[in-house]
Amino acid sequence: MSRNLITDVAGVRVGHAHDARVASGVTAVIFAEPAVASAAVLGGAPGARETALLEAEMTVERVDAIVLSGGSAFGLAAADGAMMALAAQGRGFAVGTATIPIVPQAICFDLTNGGDKAWGDEPPYRRLGAEAVAAAETVFALGTAGGGYGATTANLKGGLGSASVVTGSGHTLGTLVVVNALGSVTVGDGPHFWAAPFEWHGEYGGRGWPAAISGATLTTPLKGVRVENTIIGIVATDAQLTKGQAKRLALSAHDGFARAIRPAHTPLDGDIIFAAATGARPLGEPLRELTELCIAAADTMARAVARGVYEATALPFPGALPAWRERFGAG
Repeated sequence: MSRNLITDVAGVRVGHAHDARVASGVTAVIFAEPAVASAAVLGGAPGARETALLEAEMTVERVDAIVLSGGSAFGLAAADGAMMALAAQGRGFAVGTATIPIVPQAICFDLTNGGDKAWGDEPPYRRLGAEAVAAAETVFALGTAGGGYGATTANLKGGLGSASVVTGSGHTLGTLVVVNALGSVTVGDGPHFWAAPFEWHGEYGGRGWPAAISGATLTTPLKGVRVENTIIGIVATDAQLTKGQAKRLALSAHDGFARAIRPAHTPLDGDIIFAAATGARPLGEPLRELTELCIAAADTMARAVARGVYEATALPFPGALPAWRERFGAG
C-alpha cells in the first residue's frame, strides 16, 4: 500500500526532530542497509558535508543515512549526532578495528524566521540529529516538521514534502525535500502551484492552473537578496544503481525544483539533491529503466515541493509568513 512518501522504498525510514523555541529542526533518512549514493549541487550558495566522497571516483560507495537540517552552517553539527546514534547501533564503514557511519548532510538557512537563535556555545543540532535517528519510522509528518520546521519561501511558509511513484518497469522511487526557497512555489498571488500539472489525486489541493498566466504573474516575488535560501532534497529508489547512475538520477531530480519553484538554482540558493539506491531490484534494460527513473525523479520531486508548502503550518511569531491553507483553505 502506497503512503506517497519516500519510505515506500523498502528499507528506508525517516525521522524528525525539532526545537520549537529555536524554530528549526533536523530530518534523518536512514537506510536499513548501506545504500549507493551520489549528489548534485546546482545552487550557488550550498552548505553540505561529505558530498565529495559521493563522486563516482571516490572510494566509499555507500551511505548509512542522509541528514537534512536547518541552522545554516551551525546545522552541520546534526550529522555528528546522527553518526553517534548510528555508531551505537553498530552501523558504519569498517576501517580496521574502527567503524565510521557515513552520513552526508545538507543544510538550509532558517536563522531569520523569528525563532530564538541565542543558543550560546551549544547549538541544538547535534542533539536534534541524534533524536531524528531515534525517531526514524516509515510514516512521518510533512510540512512544518524536521528539517523543514523553520523553512520559508518568498510569500508562504515553507516546509518538508515527500512523494512516491512506481515506474513502468516496477521500480519504486520516492523523494523528500526541504522547501526553503528564494522564490515562490505558487503562481503570482494566488493558490495555484507551479507543480499543478504533476499533481496526483489532489495531494496539494487540486486547484490546477489559474485561468490565465500573464507577464505580470511571472514577475516572481523574491524573499531577499541575502544568502538565506536553500532547497535540499533526496531521491531514493529500490533500483540497483552505480554511483554514476545515482548522480544522473540526482541531476534529473533537479528538474523537479525548476518545475515547482520560480526561480530555482539561483546564485542565492544552495540547491542540493542526494540520490540513493538500495539495490533491491536490478535494472533489466539499464538505459531505458534508468531513463524512466530520471523522468520519475523530476516529476515526483516537483510533487514533493508542492506538498511541503501545502502541508505547512505558520510559525507562531509576529510577522511570520502565512501557511498556504491559512491563506487559501484546504483545497
